[in-house]
Amino acid sequence: MKLFIALLLAFVLASCATRDTAPRPIVVQGAMDVEIRKLAAAIENPTQQVVSGWTFWLGTIDGYPVVVSKTLKGMENAAAATALAAERYHPAAIINQGTAGGHQPDLGVFDIVLGMESVNIGSFRTGFREGGRGSDLAEWHPLDLMRSDGSAGQDPSAWTMRRFKGDERLLAAARNSRAGYRKGRVVDGVIGSSEVWNSEIDRIQRFHDAFGTSVEEMETASAAQIAGVFQIPFLGIRVVSNNITNGGTYDGKTGEACQDFVYGVVKRYIGETRKH
Repeated sequence: MKLFIALLLAFVLASCATRDTAPRPIVVQGAMDVEIRKLAAAIENPTQQVVSGWTFWLGTIDGYPVVVSKTLKGMENAAAATALAAERYHPAAIINQGTAGGHQPDLGVFDIVLGMESVNIGSFRTGFREGGRGSDLAEWHPLDLMRSDGSAGQDPSAWTMRRFKGDERLLAAARNSRAGYRKGRVVDGVIGSSEVWNSEIDRIQRFHDAFGTSVEEMETASAAQIAGVFQIPFLGIRVVSNNITNGGTYDGKTGEACQDFVYGVVKRYIGETRKH
């Protein structure tokens, strides 16, 4: 009996040690099929898990665990998918990637922006204006909803733009993957996120001038916010699919180009992780 207990204890300890040393996965997110299906097909030995409305593919790249997550479109969906991934898979890192619209004329379709920062360009307090006086974006104050426990609209300390910084190791892996991308440039920038499709040139220019936005889309900043709460390294990577500021028309193949680039980034990050 003592021998049996000793063997059982040894098995339990060995199992715990295996769990502790097993590598934590890298989660790669995309909102739509055109932004995620190629990556899902590229991972080795994939298995699919569906959690309510969100789909995850579990597999490996170069033998290292990777989870590909279809977040669905929008800030709330991306935040929920990120929280689910954090709780279920305990990732070592999260990359949110996909297509975006350009905010500056020097960005062409197929150029890729690495999110040194991401910002929520949908959270503002407007200035007061009487009826009939219209709206003026110059009077809008950004709201940092993570800063104030009271009314953020009444607390001047919350009238700042929260900036979610990209993880330096993930950024290094992405920067070091630039040479392999042939369809455009790969540049550092700021990703703006909201659930508004902005087509007003003056409004876009205001965001760019005031907050430094390079591109806009609908997921990155919310995923970055949740990753930060869970203290998970995070990076947003976005390809310019269209650019209203210079007449760059939409190209559906940009989503695949971004996935190809991100696949290379993940492989490089895995290699660097194994060195450490």
